[in-house]
Amino acid sequence: MRVRPGTPADAECVAELHTASWRSAYAGLMPATYLHGPLAEEHREKWRSRTAAATRAAGHCLLLAEERGELCGFVHLQPARDGRVHVDNLHVRPGRVGTGLGRLLLRRGLAWAAATSPGRDVFLEVLRGNDRAIVFYERQGGLRTAERPLRLASGLVLDEIEYTWPAALVGRLTAADAQDAPQA
Repeated sequence: MRVRPGTPADAECVAELHTASWRSAYAGLMPATYLHGPLAEEHREKWRSRTAAATRAAGHCLLLAEERGELCGFVHLQPARDGRVHVDNLHVRPGRVGTGLGRLLLRRGLAWAAATSPGRDVFLEVLRGNDRAIVFYERQGGLRTAERPLRLASGLVLDEIEYTWPAALVGRLTAADAQDAPQA
């Protein structure tokens, strides 16, 4: 598995995987008319804009996991207004869920956050009802810190749960990963 930074040239494949992931994970949580309607174009526009902006702005991180030329997963982090680091997206191709790829990407994202924003908490949001993701985040040390409504551009309002990795935990996790890494 190769993990590399994303570029503007990756926008289309990131949008495709993002859409496939939502269609799989959010079936039954979001209306099918949305998942199979405007969602794909919304994601294309979002990733075209984000990948272009990320090349101009410091503080953003897009990491792609590839195997044999196929995008298998990605993580995107950015600074939050409150000073924390936001894991804005973490997605694994539906056929690759449960293979350890999500853990790899989350840990690489946490390592990036520890290196670029030391002493900052890291957080993400997950939709209530996305039980597989909730279990995953809790197994990875995420602490449930808030619950609130999520208002999507499409007008949908859904419940989301916030998970936080306190800065001290981020540091411990990344240090443990560094110790476990094979030595050259």
